[in-house]
Amino acid sequence: MKQFFKFVFASMLGFILASAIVVIVFIIFIVGIVDASSDKTVLVESNSVLQIKLTYPISERTPNNPLSGLGFLGIDGEKSLGLNDILANIKKAKTDSKIKGIFLDESFMSAGEATTEEIRNALIDFKKSGKFIIAYSEIYTQGFYYLASVADKVYINPKGIFDFKGFSSQITFLKGALDKLGIEAQIIKVGTYKSAVEPYFLTKMSAANRLQVNSYLGSLYDHFLTEISKSRKINKDSLFNIANELKVRLPGDALKYKLIDGLKYKDEILDELKKRAGVDTKDDLKSVELSDYGSSEIASGDKKENSKNRIAIVYASGDIVGGEGDDNTIGSERISKALRKVRLDNKVKAVVLRINSPGGSSLASDVIWREVMLTKKVKPIIVSMGDLAASGGYYIACAADSIIAEPNTITGSIGIFAVLPNMQKFFNNKLGITFDGVKTGKYSDLGDLSRPLTPEEKAILQNQVNQGYDSFTKAVAAGRNKTQAYVNSIGQGRVWTGTQAVKIGLVDRLGNINDAIASAAKKANIKKYKLVAYPEQKSFLNKFGLGMSAEIKAHFIKSELGENFKYYEQIKGVTQLMRTPQARMPYDIEIN
Repeated sequence: MKQFFKFVFASMLGFILASAIVVIVFIIFIVGIVDASSDKTVLVESNSVLQIKLTYPISERTPNNPLSGLGFLGIDGEKSLGLNDILANIKKAKTDSKIKGIFLDESFMSAGEATTEEIRNALIDFKKSGKFIIAYSEIYTQGFYYLASVADKVYINPKGIFDFKGFSSQITFLKGALDKLGIEAQIIKVGTYKSAVEPYFLTKMSAANRLQVNSYLGSLYDHFLTEISKSRKINKDSLFNIANELKVRLPGDALKYKLIDGLKYKDEILDELKKRAGVDTKDDLKSVELSDYGSSEIASGDKKENSKNRIAIVYASGDIVGGEGDDNTIGSERISKALRKVRLDNKVKAVVLRINSPGGSSLASDVIWREVMLTKKVKPIIVSMGDLAASGGYYIACAADSIIAEPNTITGSIGIFAVLPNMQKFFNNKLGITFDGVKTGKYSDLGDLSRPLTPEEKAILQNQVNQGYDSFTKAVAAGRNKTQAYVNSIGQGRVWTGTQAVKIGLVDRLGNINDAIASAAKKANIKKYKLVAYPEQKSFLNKFGLGMSAEIKAHFIKSELGENFKYYEQIKGVTQLMRTPQARMPYDIEIN
């Protein structure tokens, strides 16, 4: 027996040591990659072209992943940049004498409306340098065409696809599936337009929801047509008619209606780029990819970097949740810590709170709102809205000194709701499972999923949601210097675009993140400053750990499901809705 235990012990010890060695080797391998990547400097040759190929989802900040582009373990095989570095690199190229122009190449723009707007505006600013922009693709989505429309020349493959048909937005309704399963969604909400719960108890859009979707979709589309009209010098009504009648069915049609400048193959595009860059057509085109350009030897030229004064950019991106969260969610504890840190740092003279969120937990939103309000008392805090700053995303914004949004930002949705499923029929009839038990009080089992709510219980929950809405509207009224009655009239869960939000007073003015930074500097009365970002991004090793993080798991699932990943996320999100009252968008808006 002793020999047996010796053998078992030796085996366990060997396994532990082997595992430790593997972990150490893995860490050394990763650290080596990090060191190698940090030392890498890209050499940009004279007469080069900056190639921008946006074929990946664009986050607010570049992910902290040293394996990006290596395809290690199937994780992020393609290099990707966040919006922050995309904008910085375009700005850098504007004054780089070695960069002669930009080549917008084969992008499908997996980005929200406001994110695309920020990049588009950066390209417009780049053109002020007198340098060229050429756009080319085999397939133009409406999102990429909107971006490409600012180019000096827009080309498409002669056999390519040009999508120009107008906007549509579709909602997936789950009530039929829930009925088949014997699950009833018990809804408690405040807000006529708070339609986040509609997919769980309706089979089609309510009249109120249809009204609001028509309104904000129309506003987004009007802005889309207006800006293309300016860039391409085509009457806006003509653009509407071209899309409405689906007049562009072949690449030649796009040329006929002057939406593009020519039908060309890739080799012809490369020859034109060489000519514009001053390179002989017999030589190779000198180019640098956007993802590599940030590592080039040219200095940014931003003299503000040497200043002791700082403006902090606090990034709040993703669903609002309690606890720490991660780089893809807004953890109330993590963001609160960041706001406290910048508030107490005397070197930080002003704060820009960058929000890109559909909302989430109403409690977590209130926790962050408190920190914003406290920060406002000691130093300027300006909100910059991205694609979304709605519901809880607006809650955490409303206490700021000023709110700046893009015309196509989605915001508002001031409302609260809760969902509690009644799964009694599912358990009893579908699975043959029954429950029985005892309790010490009338409401001891409040929230039990195995039975329906009683009228008294539903009244209690409705009162809690009502109080949440009252707190929300009071916070907005105080922050925006409005009456609570007025906030209620534009609230009720209704969604607005940035353009609409300015008109009704939810937003102060239209602009991008650079406008927000400039506003913060002006309010703090500083001209030279250094930008610092918070909260600190999670390191790759921290994400990977010894197990598999939620981000890593999501990556693998997304790689398998592809476009169907959104349905997985929607079903997964149902469990989140059950945990706590929510200040969320009506649903995940997807515009086609």
